[in-house]
Amino acid sequence: MMYWQICAVVLAGGLGMFALTRSRGARVSLGAAAIALAGLTVATAVFDNIMIALGLFDYDRDTLLGLNIGNAPIEDFTYPLLALLILPGVWLALGTLSNADWRTILRSSRPVSWINTAYPFAAAMLITRGAVDGELIVGTLFFLIPYNLLMYGVNDVFDYESDLRNPRKGGIEGAVLERRLHRPVLWTGALLALPSFVYLLAVGTPLSGLLLILCVAGVLAYSVPPLRTKERAVADSVTSSLHFVGPAIVGLALAGAQWTPALLCLLVAFFLWGAASHLFGAVQDVEADRAAGISSSATAWGARAAARVSVLLYLAAGIAALWIPGWGRLSALLVIPYLIVTLPSWNITDATAESANRGWRRFLLLNQFTGFVITMLLIQFALTHVPA
Repeated sequence: MMYWQICAVVLAGGLGMFALTRSRGARVSLGAAAIALAGLTVATAVFDNIMIALGLFDYDRDTLLGLNIGNAPIEDFTYPLLALLILPGVWLALGTLSNADWRTILRSSRPVSWINTAYPFAAAMLITRGAVDGELIVGTLFFLIPYNLLMYGVNDVFDYESDLRNPRKGGIEGAVLERRLHRPVLWTGALLALPSFVYLLAVGTPLSGLLLILCVAGVLAYSVPPLRTKERAVADSVTSSLHFVGPAIVGLALAGAQWTPALLCLLVAFFLWGAASHLFGAVQDVEADRAAGISSSATAWGARAAARVSVLLYLAAGIAALWIPGWGRLSALLVIPYLIVTLPSWNITDATAESANRGWRRFLLLNQFTGFVITMLLIQFALTHVPA
């Protein structure tokens, strides 16, 4: 991909943010903007040339237009313009936030769950490529924090009414966002995600780019109307599971993996596990969701049916894992602790649905142990079944 094409995509996003800023009535002084642009342009010219001269970095000249200011390619000078376009909006959206506000925004991304999305991507890239490179680092950082803020932070914005009625919100399981923080959460999620998202699109293949777009679109569609799959029975658990399987699929495509039957069995088992986990998590929210008028598989089927389907999905995940060759079959045993956690809710009722939270908290801790065991199995799987 040509460097100017990457710059054009980023600038288009900057123009959109600038237009949004103006639509909210913000005024930008043209004189101040011109002075800022001149200063940033001069600084870019000076420091780019110094760093290039020192050999700190260089460019693939085949990707450049060939126009330079000294040794600095003309494309680098889109960055001062981008800063000019987005900083007014950033200041307008985020400039008045306190440290406590930032901590609340951070909590809305569910730090305890960051590893659940970053790890699948990193593991998929590493076992396929066998090396740590820029794509793995940038992608892991993207799926670590920005992706989770888009997933959980945006969900907290659109689930505000339900969260007010939900006693488990406000701690490790998510923040209750004041209305005044809704827009900052959306802006922060977009701003954190945009640079790495564009980078992964630029360096990837058409397939990995399409899968990345679908992955992010699915995260937003879960919470944001009109799709809001969170309120559609079956679709809620399907899209939620893809939130976690998606990063692994993107990583595999980005690394150029071969889609062997063993690899597909692993992904199917992971998907069924994710769907079971989402459904079990929804059981505890039946009453709060109904009070807020939010529909889901659990509210549609009732707490008991949802809990039982969750147990069966865990069993199905274990069965799918049995088809993974060699040491991979041992991952089927990992469903046993999840069955121990969920089976006590087999006869749960709508009136006692909140009691499932005890099992859910154990589930959050159990994921740490499971992640360690899966790491060991993935190493063995990579050595024996993933083509080099």
